[in-house]
Amino acid sequence: MSHDLVIRGGSVVDGTGAAARTADIAVDGGLITAVGKVEAKGRREIDADGLLVTPGFVDLHTHLDAQIGWDPDLTPVSWHGVTTALLGNCGLTFAPCKPADRPLLAAMMETVEDIPREAILSGLPWSWEDYGGYLDALDGIRPGINVAGLVGHCAVRYAVMGDRSFSDQATPDELAQICAIVGEAMDRGALGFSTNRYEPHKAPDGRSIPGTFADVCELEAIARTVGARGGLMQAVGASPEVLQAMADAGARVLFSWGVGAQKGAGRGGAEYLDRMIGERDMTAIIQVRGTGFMFGLQSHLPFRGETWDRIRKLDLAGRLAAIRDAATREALIAEGRRTDGWKELATIYDLGSGDSPDHGQDVDRNMRQVMEATGKSFVEIFLEQALATEGRGLFNLRLFCQNLDELGDLFASRNILPSLGDAGAHVSQIMDADWSTFVLSYWVRDRGVYSLEEGVRRITSAPARVLGLTDRGVLAPGQRADINVIDLAELRSLQPQIVNDFPGGAPRYVQRARGYRATIVNGGVNIEDDRHTGERAGQVLRRVH
Repeated sequence: MSHDLVIRGGSVVDGTGAAARTADIAVDGGLITAVGKVEAKGRREIDADGLLVTPGFVDLHTHLDAQIGWDPDLTPVSWHGVTTALLGNCGLTFAPCKPADRPLLAAMMETVEDIPREAILSGLPWSWEDYGGYLDALDGIRPGINVAGLVGHCAVRYAVMGDRSFSDQATPDELAQICAIVGEAMDRGALGFSTNRYEPHKAPDGRSIPGTFADVCELEAIARTVGARGGLMQAVGASPEVLQAMADAGARVLFSWGVGAQKGAGRGGAEYLDRMIGERDMTAIIQVRGTGFMFGLQSHLPFRGETWDRIRKLDLAGRLAAIRDAATREALIAEGRRTDGWKELATIYDLGSGDSPDHGQDVDRNMRQVMEATGKSFVEIFLEQALATEGRGLFNLRLFCQNLDELGDLFASRNILPSLGDAGAHVSQIMDADWSTFVLSYWVRDRGVYSLEEGVRRITSAPARVLGLTDRGVLAPGQRADINVIDLAELRSLQPQIVNDFPGGAPRYVQRARGYRATIVNGGVNIEDDRHTGERAGQVLRRVH
């Protein structure tokens, strides 16, 4: 007897929280068939001696709904051990959708999530009208990793109410139609429903997107529909009372959370979350580090002035040539000194010139402190960094999670998971899609906030449970063979960089990883030594009736 694949002698952390153990793993027909001592040979074998073996990571918050159309490998998350990604977050989906409504749904995704509408309209087949048809279209794309989806409030409400969906309350008949569409979407495979109650999320005409002001009774009715099917309600911008109401109506609830920078905010936030949630099936997610906006010579230029405006029109090579000219540099410095009074300087950090970005800096390493210590203006520091890194160096504006010590304390809550990479969205502004690599390399290996076993559990079986996936997230016989083989000592994210590979040449940040010896998706080797193999064994995961 032989096996399709055998992973030999790795340190297996199975995703349940159980202690690591040395074991082999056998895979056949896309399933794990043995964990322990495997005597039979594999038609393919991976030597995992000295390496960490984990379940594939589950990404609870992406906006890859459009990108999957032209990038079925789903980068960057597939470079970072993610084997299952959730689409359809924050109330924004492309189904249900009448043909005449395609431009509006694409435009709302652009204004809220910074995904170019022309890329959306040209990069997807748009062969569907209902949500099940959208999932069928994804099947035809053959993704490299597994994807699952939520049906979004914006699309459902607009399909039923038209322009009234932005501001009016649904009539009883309209609410019945909304619930029927949600139920049908779940019967065709959606894992649940997402809603967005954050008022600054606007449609192109400046109105808050549909669902923002929906009465809580609408969400309770939808939650009963979702809960009856064992599904998930995801929300952004919802108050604790609304979140509790959806959970009390019978659905699992997933929501985004934050932490302040002040001392004690993390521990206090953890205690508040645990009290607020109680015994309800609610899960919070949060970014894994300070984030908000990245910029540098290769991307956004934060300075204003005639000279800056001139070089802004150049590509990276042209910008580098310009700042190497002494006279041009002096003009740039003179214009850029106007930024020295920015209050934002106290939350800006230099990500360094090494192979990996330095996201772990204490709050007192901010740019305001660096300027005071060196006597240099911010524009001088910016230009020096650009010259030293051939224009690749980046700065990070921490709008969220500014204090990593407080964030680490928040992670103590049993009800919060590190996540919120937002892959596929805000693609020219942030790069947090490496969240899983950062959890293992920083929060587990470098900081010890999580034990190895608990850190792996929180990015594998814990999010799989939130999605209702019973066959993934754990290394055990009978489970789907989504597996990572990792050199933990070498594991790291590499410096982000701007590429122009969206339809129409639109820019986005990408970020590769180092340390993934193999990522296996449904038994197929998707990543080997940090590079795609060309095999695409991902599946479109549908709710099981």
